[in-house]
Amino acid sequence: MAVLTKWLNNMVKATLLFAGIICTAAVQAQNSSVITLQQAFSLAEQNYPLIQQKGLLQQTERLSIENLSSNFLPQLLVNGQATYQSDVTSINIPLPDIKVPTPAKDQYKITAEANQLLYDGGLNKAQKGIQSLNTSVQEKSLAVELYNLKTRINQLYFSALYQDELLKQTSITVRDIQAGIDKVKPQVENGVALRSNLQILQAQLLQTQQRAIEIKATRKGLTDALAVFINQPVLETTQLEMPADYNTVNTTILRPELQLYKSQTLLIAGQERLINARNLPKATAFFQGGYGRPALNLLSNEFKPFYITGLRLNWSLGSLYNNKRDKRLIEINQQTVDLQKDVFLLNTQSQLQQQKADIEKYAALVATDNDIIQLRRQVTEAAKAQLENAVITANDFLIQVNAEDAARQSLVLHQLQLRQAQINYAITSGKI
Repeated sequence: MAVLTKWLNNMVKATLLFAGIICTAAVQAQNSSVITLQQAFSLAEQNYPLIQQKGLLQQTERLSIENLSSNFLPQLLVNGQATYQSDVTSINIPLPDIKVPTPAKDQYKITAEANQLLYDGGLNKAQKGIQSLNTSVQEKSLAVELYNLKTRINQLYFSALYQDELLKQTSITVRDIQAGIDKVKPQVENGVALRSNLQILQAQLLQTQQRAIEIKATRKGLTDALAVFINQPVLETTQLEMPADYNTVNTTILRPELQLYKSQTLLIAGQERLINARNLPKATAFFQGGYGRPALNLLSNEFKPFYITGLRLNWSLGSLYNNKRDKRLIEINQQTVDLQKDVFLLNTQSQLQQQKADIEKYAALVATDNDIIQLRRQVTEAAKAQLENAVITANDFLIQVNAEDAARQSLVLHQLQLRQAQINYAITSGKI
């Protein structure tokens, strides 16, 4: 029985241990997630408050079009009046055996009229088109603002990525300094080297570790800001993936601003159709029924029902006075949109040329950095051997270590600047 109890206790402990390992692994896997730049773009756009405006624009368009559609529904109008007039029409011609009644001075009438629009010259259709085109312009403006958000995300992402790379380089520097400490410490203990040499290396190690603390704090500030935009935690263990190289050969511009200018042009064309529709005649069928005294027979002094039905044709010619000026305003608006488009294309092309020059510059610097680091590494290794043999001092060794560290930092900086310049080029051209 005791053996069985011991075995059960061991099984319980093993099960709990295994469960703990699984939970720890799950937490570590969650904490060490990977975020790509494209994911950051997508999440930032999805969580940006302005994205909700798109749904509001669509609701506004739907309700406005439904209101316009009601113009073709029968329109009902009810009127009522009670009047007293100082005089009425009367016939004072004496006729044998005929008495013409005189209407009463107090008269009453209540009417209900139904109007059915038959033809409006395309005005309703043009108004619906204007509403849809207005919504399209506002949606394209929203797309432009959301696209500009990518520039902010790109800056935060690469700034945090730069801190990650600096931290990697700092760890290499710490390793080199620690190697120097390991070589000098036995020399100090054996009385071959001065203790100040060891203290110099130890002080430099502490300073380098302080720099790592500063880098981590800077990264946290950047990733916290990024987390606000993407509405997702970016932890210390979260990896930011380096974006792939981007080809900058094709200079075709695909920015959402071009779609905005296109929508504005379509809206202007719709406004011209609306002007034309307003100048056309309108036809309406109507039916009017009522009850009053007098009714349609003005000579009757009795309350009677009555009705009138028929067609109406309305043609307002007053709008023709401004037709020419309205058309000219349409032309000016179109010219303004065309000028804005030309200015945008000119500025964008100029910006792309500058960014392309930056890409070529950073590519050349990266190629040179690799050669410099290789040479600096060889010098550091030689200095490490000289330090071990007490040929040089700790200061001389740190000079070479710091020089290699600076070279590595330059490489990291130029690599990130190159990649960021490529992404900036893609954002400016509208291909990302």
